[in-house]
Amino acid sequence: MIKKIPLPTVNRLSLYLKCFSELSAGNVEYVSSEQVARQIGLNPAQVRKDLAYFGKFGRRGFGYHVEQLKENISKILGTHKGVRVAVVGTGNLGSALLMYRGFEARGFKVVAGFDVDPDKVGWELDGVKIYDSEDMEKVIKKEKIEILIITTPAAVIPDIFSKLKKTPIKGVLNFAGKHLVSDEDIIIRNVDLALELEQLMFFLTNK
Repeated sequence: MIKKIPLPTVNRLSLYLKCFSELSAGNVEYVSSEQVARQIGLNPAQVRKDLAYFGKFGRRGFGYHVEQLKENISKILGTHKGVRVAVVGTGNLGSALLMYRGFEARGFKVVAGFDVDPDKVGWELDGVKIYDSEDMEKVIKKEKIEILIITTPAAVIPDIFSKLKKTPIKGVLNFAGKHLVSDEDIIIRNVDLALELEQLMFFLTNK
């Protein structure tokens, strides 16, 4: 299905889910494409076009049913089933991600941390246990972990991926600062905060 849908539309799905989740929390039952567009910074025609790729959700004279859209987009993204996540590297960033409760509200549950530091192994952060990185393969299989968040130094990336090849992991969110390319086995999303700041400065400088 993804191949038939423009990538910018796929990238906006999370914005729509956040929008409809907030509206649902505010007990809004129906919303127009104009209201959605204002909330996420698009034009109404783009909202209607994006959502039309996934079905006929709008009702003439009423707009979009908020709860229905929220549930449908969650199913499209695959977060409705509850996705189990682990964090590799429990330094400042990794620890913050381990303790971040906002993931659960969006369908992700952090169930394990991994580290090479013996002083950290065996500890728990907000109920999430930190395991020895050498046990990664065993723990991933036991805990049915689907996504890995990597916050380690870039130098240890090869060792991590050598372990992942023996696991069911199919998705990685990479904070390691080294750009990684997806292959046929693992889909990778790179998060580079310095890059984001550089792009922000470009727009500030050239506004």
